[in-house]
Amino acid sequence: MNTFVAEKITDIRRQRGSDLAILAHHYQHDDVVAHADILGDSLELSRKIPSLAARDIVFCGVFFMAETAAMLAKSGQRIHIPARDAACVMSEMAPAALVETVLARLEAAGKNVLPLTYVNSSAAVKAVVGARGGSVCTSANAGKMLRWALDQGRGVLFLPDKMLGQNTCDALGVAPEKRHILDIRGDGSRLDLEAAMAAEVLLWPGQCVIHSRFKARDIEAVRRKNPAAQVVVHPECSLETVKAADAAGSTSFIIRYVAEAPAGADIFIGTEINLVRRLANKYRGEKTIRPLCLSACSNMAKGTEENLLATLVGLDTAEPVTVPDAVRGPATAAVTRMLEVSA
Repeated sequence: MNTFVAEKITDIRRQRGSDLAILAHHYQHDDVVAHADILGDSLELSRKIPSLAARDIVFCGVFFMAETAAMLAKSGQRIHIPARDAACVMSEMAPAALVETVLARLEAAGKNVLPLTYVNSSAAVKAVVGARGGSVCTSANAGKMLRWALDQGRGVLFLPDKMLGQNTCDALGVAPEKRHILDIRGDGSRLDLEAAMAAEVLLWPGQCVIHSRFKARDIEAVRRKNPAAQVVVHPECSLETVKAADAAGSTSFIIRYVAEAPAGADIFIGTEINLVRRLANKYRGEKTIRPLCLSACSNMAKGTEENLLATLVGLDTAEPVTVPDAVRGPATAAVTRMLEVSA
């Protein structure tokens, strides 16, 4: 932590008081988290936005998170992000135009499909989903939201993360033969429409590059060296990795898992390294917390203490994150459905 920068941020927070709120995702570096008013995962932070009274809300995370905050913000509130170029590779695997094309092809073939998008998607994709009566999910409520989607009596398109989709299907008992991973190459021209028609859940072929690094063989290596160790991973990991682990869940789930483990526990965690290091420091001397392997998100790392300060200094003249009206309406409807169903 840069003491000069930290002091400047503290001064600005003191001056602006309740007119400023700083939110940070669990995958942000400790130097940023130290200044957050609210720390959480995507679902926790989304739920907080409507209740905030601050005029300026600074979202320390990646861009789709700031877009979601902008959709949920009240009139007169301004959403800022310290690193506008902090993208999400998984989100970019599902461009809105391609999602629209694929859905149109499925519908033209007679497939009545309800789209359910992971929150790790653009506002434009959320709008495509919302316009069709679909919703959004996070890793914390994916099971509840997929159950809701299936109960609507239509086929479901789960996007963009095939890993979370597969793991959630497993948890709900959706048989493998009732799932189909779409081939979206050639602008959707290679879709296997026959297989799609027979499936209950269609899966977009995206994945998180951070969590795809954790392999079942890593867990096997842990078991050989530390037979008593526990392994908990994020459900964006592969099916094989999740099955090999002792538990899998969202970042909030992982935090609770570690907190509830007995003193002396030896726990290996498969998720972004900033959260693992934070937990290791918190429980040092009481529990042993280690990464399954080192996996860092380069986009989350674009949010730094220095550009947080730069954002705060320029708040009054900064261009806030906005969502076009044509996108905002249906996208907000999709997010609101999630908040209502998962309440």
